[in-house]
Amino acid sequence: MDKIPMTPAGFQALGAELKTLKSVERPAIIAAIAEARELGDLSENAEYHSAREKQSFIEGRIKELEGILSLADVIDPKKLSGAIKFGARVTVVDEDTEDEKTWQIVGEHEANIEAGLLNVKSPIARALIGKEEGDSVEVRTPGGERSYEILKIIYA
Repeated sequence: MDKIPMTPAGFQALGAELKTLKSVERPAIIAAIAEARELGDLSENAEYHSAREKQSFIEGRIKELEGILSLADVIDPKKLSGAIKFGARVTVVDEDTEDEKTWQIVGEHEANIEAGLLNVKSPIARALIGKEEGDSVEVRTPGGERSYEILKIIYA
């Protein structure tokens, strides 16, 4: 299996989610199932079926997170410099609208565009990788062609 690139912050966030699922969510759902069983006939017990469904989701997410974390290749952006690569925080300006945006290029499991965390496999990230400050990039996005000028690259 291939390693999954991840920032230290992303690794910690997924680890915290896994710990919460195992230490809080899993015991709570086991208690809810036990409580629902006490209500009697399981075939018509909505609480029981709902709790079992939630348990299935929690166990699936635990397995998924354990798999992701076992394959994680944690890359510390503080140790990098130069042209844009994984972990870089990049400030760009849209050459058409003059809107400035800042994104950090992160692994797919920690990406969140609203939080400025850009999936390394996204079209924008792929276009930015390898470029330097002052370069202009053309990106084909679902919304059409975009041109960005790279203003600043920070590794922090």
